Amino acid sequence: MIYRFKSQATADTIMLPHTGEQLLKIMGKELTPQGIITVAQIPAAIEALNQAVLDSEANGGSGAEAPAPAPSTADNDQDPALADPVRLRQRAAPLIAMLKESAAAHKDVVWGV
Repeated sequence: MIYRFKSQATADTIMLPHTGEQLLKIMGKELTPQGIITVAQIPAAIEALNQAVLDSEANGGSGAEAPAPAPSTADNDQDPALADPVRLRQRAAPLIAMLKESAAAHKDVVWGV
C-alpha cells in the first residue's frame, strides 16, 4: 500500500510501502490503512524519527529495517552496504518537514483518508 500523508498545513507526502511502514513503526504507530498523528503526538514523532536517523548513522547503515541487499551477480559485484544508497535521513526528511510545518500550524497529519 502506498502511503499518502496529508495535512491541512502542507502538500501531501507520498511514500512507497516499505518506507511508509518503516517510518510509522519508528513513530510507534500501527500499520493500519488509515491513521492520524495528532498535534500533541507530533513532537514525540519528530524526536523518534530524528533519534532513529542518528542511530542508523552511528551504525553506518540505512536503518534497522533497511531492505536486504540485492543478490550479487556478475554485473552487480558491489559492496552490500552500497546496495541501497538512500539513507534513513533522506527517507525521513520529507515526513519530518511535514510534521514540523503541521505542528507550527497546529494541524494533525493523517494517512489513508
